[in-house]
Amino acid sequence: MSSEQKRDYVIIVSGLPRSGTSMMMKAIHAGGIEPVIDNIRVADEDNPKGYYEFEPVKKTKEDASWLEGAAGKVVKMVYRLLYDLPAGFKYRVVFMQRDLVEVLASQKKMLDRSGKAGGGISDEQMSALFTAELQKCEKWIAEQPNFEVLYVGHRDMINDAAAQSKRINEFLGGELNEQAIAETVDPTLYRNRNQ
Repeated sequence: MSSEQKRDYVIIVSGLPRSGTSMMMKAIHAGGIEPVIDNIRVADEDNPKGYYEFEPVKKTKEDASWLEGAAGKVVKMVYRLLYDLPAGFKYRVVFMQRDLVEVLASQKKMLDRSGKAGGGISDEQMSALFTAELQKCEKWIAEQPNFEVLYVGHRDMINDAAAQSKRINEFLGGELNEQAIAETVDPTLYRNRNQ
């Protein structure tokens, strides 16, 4: 029986946009787990190593059929979409946590680069909104019998990739290549750092 068959759960990398989810997808892929991606969104200046996205996840509420072939694989979903996941599957969520000052700075740079405006909400308002939404999401996940979650700090992953790789491997069944996971972390891409 392959590792993929043994893992009867769907692995999900989640968090806020710009919280290190692409970095985590790349790490788990390097560790030996196949990603569910379509490569529609290509690497750019904001994510030089790629986005690791899969368009159908955005429409999970209307059509969750993509989950049928996703057990034992890893897929990226922004935290708001977790609520749309159907109850008939088991999920292991690696949830990225990042300093909100850094998240907002990174999002702002990305919007500026793409020529989009930020919607006129102040950083303080946005931070309060994100904090409330993340607390609500954390509470909801904790109440789901078919969800298990591992919270990983973005800065912890950068500063001590080996220790975090060990945690990730243990959470995902213990058969991943920890060294390969740790080696994907590129501290030079940690550009919006809150001192």
